[in-house]
Amino acid sequence: MIGFLYAFIIILANTIGAISGMGGGVIIKPVFDAIGADSVPAITFYSTVAVFTMSIVSTLRQRKNMTIDYKKAGLISIGAVSGGILGNLAFEGLLKLVAAEETVQLTQIVITVLTIAFAWLVSDGRRNLDLKKTPWYIVAGGILGFLASFLGIGGGPINVALLMLCFGMEIKAATVYSIITIFCSQLAKIVTIAATLGFERYDLTMLFYIIPAAIVGGFMGATFSGILSAKKVRIIYQVVLIFVLAINIFNGIGVFLGWQK
Repeated sequence: MIGFLYAFIIILANTIGAISGMGGGVIIKPVFDAIGADSVPAITFYSTVAVFTMSIVSTLRQRKNMTIDYKKAGLISIGAVSGGILGNLAFEGLLKLVAAEETVQLTQIVITVLTIAFAWLVSDGRRNLDLKKTPWYIVAGGILGFLASFLGIGGGPINVALLMLCFGMEIKAATVYSIITIFCSQLAKIVTIAATLGFERYDLTMLFYIIPAAIVGGFMGATFSGILSAKKVRIIYQVVLIFVLAINIFNGIGVFLGWQK
């Protein structure tokens, strides 16, 4: 039963995540947290797999909708891979450092809320640092990769916002580069897990629900993204920001007061 519920959530989340460039994890992670059927590491892993699968489907589909600057994509990806590895190591290190999973979950929630606040401030696209030099693309990718991996949300609200702020990208272009960043950071996270702790602590049968649902969501999201105007994409992005903020605050209060674990 929980597998079908997860699949439904992933299809919806990945559809919205692919359209907005956030990646479905920004919805999947807090909703799975609210359901509370699995541990924090398991939820983070399931979210990672779902978003990674979505990013593959969405990127392949989006190539038909717009021209991708592969030099920029490559530079951002280099940073995202490095950041993704560091983010996963930081996550595992925090799990070892503190005894309670609730503390790790609350840390993720607080950082997610802060990134949402930042994203909302720059989501109108009026601010532009107009960074041009090569290292900035790697630095930006590194920041996004670290946060995506550490928070377990794949991309999150900061991806599109930071790309628009730093490089003056139009929102629909930023969503595509965000999805590419998500692919690299989540690939790095999965490889790091495989090379260190392995997958034994997870119920891998859940992947029979998660992966097909992620494929469907990624395909639907990329299809709608090609149809919708930049204005409508921005509206969806901002609505998702409000929803994710609300559910993270709900989860944070629950963890802090002890009635959600």
